[in-house]
Amino acid sequence: MKMQKVLIVVKTYPTLSKKYDELVCTAGILEDGSWVRIYPLPFRKLEYEKRYKKYQWMTLPLVKNKSDPRPESYKVSDIDKISLGDSIGTADGWNERKKIILEQNTIYRNLGELITKAHKNELSLAIFKPKKILDFVVETTKREWSQENLELLKQKANQFSLFDSVEKVEKEFLIVEKLPYKFSYKFIDEVGKESTLMIEDWEIGALYWNSLKSSKGDEKQAINLVRKKYLEEFSQKDIYLFLGTTRRYHSWASNPFVIIGVFYPPIKKQFSLF
Repeated sequence: MKMQKVLIVVKTYPTLSKKYDELVCTAGILEDGSWVRIYPLPFRKLEYEKRYKKYQWMTLPLVKNKSDPRPESYKVSDIDKISLGDSIGTADGWNERKKIILEQNTIYRNLGELITKAHKNELSLAIFKPKKILDFVVETTKREWSQENLELLKQKANQFSLFDSVEKVEKEFLIVEKLPYKFSYKFIDEVGKESTLMIEDWEIGALYWNSLKSSKGDEKQAINLVRKKYLEEFSQKDIYLFLGTTRRYHSWASNPFVIIGVFYPPIKKQFSLF
């Protein structure tokens, strides 16, 4: 076990797992600039004051996750030893965030190069700079969590007393609802290769629910608000994509990556000398 200080830059929207209950895939940058994936990390088992935010430093006892062959994958050996640190804000054009994230890492611009490295198991997390965002794609998906997973978690609640009652388990599920839509970016890289990758970031899920609330339940209007931010507003930013492979497809799929975070500092203005 080694205590590691990590700046959290990725927190995906929760999924339900037969094995681990509710999961949030978390990734961040170590002090030396290298990537680390912290998985599994059961979000709701963390005490309230230990629930973490993006761009916040955390100190965690990490050990290599031997069940996950991806090179950056670690797990927490003792959840009670997690401690939270300072958050990094957006002052001075996101300067401190950019210094930690961009200056110490390779910025990839060729998606094919990344895919080759993933197949060789050289990496599974990376920063990617698209040449151009072409479109923001919205697709419908299942609106409810898998009934099989829900039933298994209810059984665990009874067998292992993970929660006070089955009713409390169900109440917990109501807090994080399943997204009824899949959101993706269509883009081209520096060699003109066109790709469409799903966005699994926590932010986009939260934005959808907040937009739905402000739109008084109008899903079409909520989607338009999400599209406006991710396509129109972000096109005016210096956009980077945090990419991560899925474990299942890591070493063999034609494209094993999904977008696990969007980094969008303002474009640095160039001032004329005249």
